[in-house]
Amino acid sequence: MVVVGAGIAGVACANELIRAGIPVEVRERARAIGGRMASKRFDGRPADLGAAYLTVDDPDFAEVVDGWRAAGLIRPWTDTLIAYGPEGRREVAGPVRWAAPHGLHSLVEHLARDLTVVHDRLVMTLAPGPRVDGRACEAAVLAMPGPQAALLLDPALVAATRAVATQRWSSALAAVLRFPARRWPDFRGAFVNGHPLLRLVCDDGDRRGDAAPVLVAHTTPEFAAGHLLQPTAAGSAIEEAVRDLLGLPEPAELVHVHRWTYATPTDGGDGTYHLDDDGIGVAGDAFGRPRVQSAWRSGRDLGRALATRLRTDRR
Repeated sequence: MVVVGAGIAGVACANELIRAGIPVEVRERARAIGGRMASKRFDGRPADLGAAYLTVDDPDFAEVVDGWRAAGLIRPWTDTLIAYGPEGRREVAGPVRWAAPHGLHSLVEHLARDLTVVHDRLVMTLAPGPRVDGRACEAAVLAMPGPQAALLLDPALVAATRAVATQRWSSALAAVLRFPARRWPDFRGAFVNGHPLLRLVCDDGDRRGDAAPVLVAHTTPEFAAGHLLQPTAAGSAIEEAVRDLLGLPEPAELVHVHRWTYATPTDGGDGTYHLDDDGIGVAGDAFGRPRVQSAWRSGRDLGRALATRLRTDRR
């Protein structure tokens, strides 16, 4: 049994299979676990580059969050963000947003602690059988954005190909901006509405709880689409937009831009996952709202469905 992708959906799926006594190998093309719950260290300090936070309204996912909290990996951050827009600046109340002092990737690492994960392993083909890069397996799961999954699928896998083809994704750039000092007003995080460049800005020092003078800005899909080939070249424009929004007098001393070609699903499939008669499963937050919780539930539900099928097939 092979799961391709070590984001939270792939890890949740693999954990369910392991609990059912089914051996699983997780293959991840990157050096780190986490997928879009990505963090990168700058002078030893992590900053979240992907998902900005997570929210919880599923009782089962709440148990997972309780486990992270007991391990000291997560903390409630805020239930109020700021919204900037044509009407000005206003507070927006909402659900509690949870943040991770060591970066959101640490949450996925904690879930994957009992899994066999093969890093720097780029899967090239998934063919009928199913066969992963020519190797036969009982079943295979693609836990990644649909456009990436489509590149691996043999056209003969018609059902899976159709399932991933229904997904639509938007892109984004995420910029880490470290300043000499904290000069911005208290805002924690801000939705930026109607802006040609910015969509979300988070106070990473507040989010992480260490008061570091670090902001993380996420761009609009439209701006990102024009800078996917050279994302680093967009750094100065993002910095200028953030400084203008918050009225910052000093330039950033560090600007790092990360490209997310497939940042957010805008349309996906029905249900919480795809599983077909060819033994191919697809999981991720394209099945439902684009949330960390949705990705976890997709992987969990697919893992349970696969475990039931494989146990039945072995009888």
